[in-house]
Amino acid sequence: MSSIYADAKYQDVSQETKQSLFDQVKGDMRWHTTLYGCYECGICVASCPSARFYDFSPRVYAQIMAREDVSTFYELLNDSIWDCSQCFSCTRCPRQNNPGGIITIMREVAVKNGLESAKTALKAYSRIIYKVMSTGTQVSPDMLQPDFFPDWGPDVAAVSHNLNTWRRAIPPETLHTTSLAWDVSEQTQVELYLIWKMTGNLEIIENLDEGLFMILSEVMEEVLDDNGYQLDDVEVIDGV
Repeated sequence: MSSIYADAKYQDVSQETKQSLFDQVKGDMRWHTTLYGCYECGICVASCPSARFYDFSPRVYAQIMAREDVSTFYELLNDSIWDCSQCFSCTRCPRQNNPGGIITIMREVAVKNGLESAKTALKAYSRIIYKVMSTGTQVSPDMLQPDFFPDWGPDVAAVSHNLNTWRRAIPPETLHTTSLAWDVSEQTQVELYLIWKMTGNLEIIENLDEGLFMILSEVMEEVLDDNGYQLDDVEVIDGV
């Protein structure tokens, strides 16, 4: 099926590729609880905060997926799934459709397949991943700057002017912090890294950001060796 849009994009992408990604979404174990048929009542759109600010409609996802419009599905996968707030206000649907759930699955498929839309949307989180893996904490005060989180709005700029105060109040171990920092044990870091490896998350990171993957590998290689682990011997658990 061709796209519903007159100015259809991604015509250079093969139908087989689009169909494969579509089948991955429908093959997800959660799929059968997300779509029951659309009344086109518009309740999901009326309750959607993203629809107020973007050219975004949760109803479109229910309609396109129900019609199995693979070409338009691919456009949504690349152009608008990251506009969703994931608030699930759309579950007010009287037909019990769950557009937010559909989008959740689509996002995971985009990430696992390393689509450019996913790389762009998750770019700001690369440093968070590095902080989690290397220090055991998610965000350090040094990261609270406008360049790192432009989607947080003007408040980040105000926070960045008081980094010394924040470093004393929230002192995770970084190169630019105070002596109040806490230490995360090597064993905790090793366990976290191995969990990410065994669940396939490291492969996902490699697909999205090869540079980050290399940094994590280099950082952890010596730690793993000191603790008696060889990363190449750790297998990914199927189905996780």
